[in-house]
Amino acid sequence: MPNNPIQIKYAPEFKKKILILWCSLFLSGCNYLFYYPSKNIFSTPDQYYLSYENVEFESSDGTLLTGWFIPAINPNHAKGTVIQFHGNAENMTSHYRSLVWLPYHQYNLFTFDYRGYGQSAGEPDHHGPIHDSIAAIKYVRQRKDVDSNKLILLGQSIGGALAIAAAANTTKDGIQAIVIESAFSSYRRITRDKLGEVTMTWPLQWPLSLIFIRDLYSPEDLVEQLAPIPTLFIHGTNDVIVPYYHGEILYQAAKSPKFFWTIEGGKHTQAFTRHGRIYRDKLLTFLEKHAHPQ
Repeated sequence: MPNNPIQIKYAPEFKKKILILWCSLFLSGCNYLFYYPSKNIFSTPDQYYLSYENVEFESSDGTLLTGWFIPAINPNHAKGTVIQFHGNAENMTSHYRSLVWLPYHQYNLFTFDYRGYGQSAGEPDHHGPIHDSIAAIKYVRQRKDVDSNKLILLGQSIGGALAIAAAANTTKDGIQAIVIESAFSSYRRITRDKLGEVTMTWPLQWPLSLIFIRDLYSPEDLVEQLAPIPTLFIHGTNDVIVPYYHGEILYQAAKSPKFFWTIEGGKHTQAFTRHGRIYRDKLLTFLEKHAHPQ
């Protein structure tokens, strides 16, 4: 596998569209506009010399979801299975690339698309992707080629919020570690941040966000329920998508055992891409210490 850090580049109009997205979110008052899916196929694991299996499974309401199971290079000696909860824009066919190095270090990787993303059916709303995330954990647990006692949840950006909600609302059996990268602390708080950047002055952000944005399944309200699973929070100090202080809030709200990695100068979800030479090895060390049942 190439040693160069993998850079994930979003479409050129992404920043402009995300501003429009947040304005639309305010005007409509609908949480489902937090999601910005794509149906495009950006790449496949065979481009990284990895085998993979296209899978289908159902969410709790019957919505058909799709995913990829990417086995460790030596499947008979897999150290565990990482379930990726990917970020907002595009779909799993772009986001898996930030973790494509894990199978080379003997971890199975399972990535999937929430409803409305990629080839998954339906449309995203406030509750649907949370149920989808719970269904993904259930699906992986049931695979015969997976040790259900060696599961790791890894959520990035909005996927971090979904991973926290899913872990808090399902059995913790077999989940050995949780990794949350660049996640926001609450739906209302991140909305206030974005409205402040785009359209609003500070005195109006708080009351309007209270009126229009529901904060059900807010990460900061649920994160304490992850204990006693070792939980690692990662956030870059130059994250303009989800400001650094959100990571600090989540860490403070969590119970031990908990850990926090600050990426000085890091931007959004760059731990395993631009800063991968450092943080890939750090994650492997973390997993060796905390994610392997004795």
